[in-house]
Amino acid sequence: MEFIDAALDDYVCAHTSEETDLLYALNRQTHLKVLQPRMLSGHFQGRLLSMISHMIRPQRVLELGTYTGYSALCLLEGLQPGGKITTIDRNEELEELVREYVAKAGAEAQVEYIVGDAMEIVPKLKEQFDLVFIDADKENYCNYYDLVFNLVKPGGYILADNVLWSGKVVNAYEAADRDTRILMDYNRMVNEDPRVENILLPVRDGLMLARKK
Repeated sequence: MEFIDAALDDYVCAHTSEETDLLYALNRQTHLKVLQPRMLSGHFQGRLLSMISHMIRPQRVLELGTYTGYSALCLLEGLQPGGKITTIDRNEELEELVREYVAKAGAEAQVEYIVGDAMEIVPKLKEQFDLVFIDADKENYCNYYDLVFNLVKPGGYILADNVLWSGKVVNAYEAADRDTRILMDYNRMVNEDPRVENILLPVRDGLMLARKK
């Protein structure tokens, strides 16, 4: 996930707005208590998610992959009054931590947190979304894209994390491992989809941003 010189990365982060005290606390709790804390969006990427949310001003957001709730709380910052985030994760062990910090944010009415399999839950959703953030199991990335596409409003956005996969996506397809191939397939699928405009951002582990025409 380290694509630029460490000193330059420190400079970039030092010249990026700070995360809130609540997000800082959640960041620390995640690193202290949860396995694989590198999965957290973290300060820099979190500020980008917040910025994107402020730019779009979404009314409805769908997140696939809650983890400890950090990214959901970042996306919450740009939500329109009366808006809602629906976030889905199948890891029951993190539910207590997620609900604790959603409550501390005073966002229980704005964040609908669902524990379960997104492949089963998403087809039952009846809402239309302004923004979808995909950050769940990589094996279903292409399936998630197909699953949410018709739920995204025209002019809405689909954002997917980890699409550079620690730089492995530049390897030969035949020599790549299964997860890398899936992410290669995802990037190619989005890039070749005439229904969207897209840009792949080399931020942390890669963010693919697609706007539905």
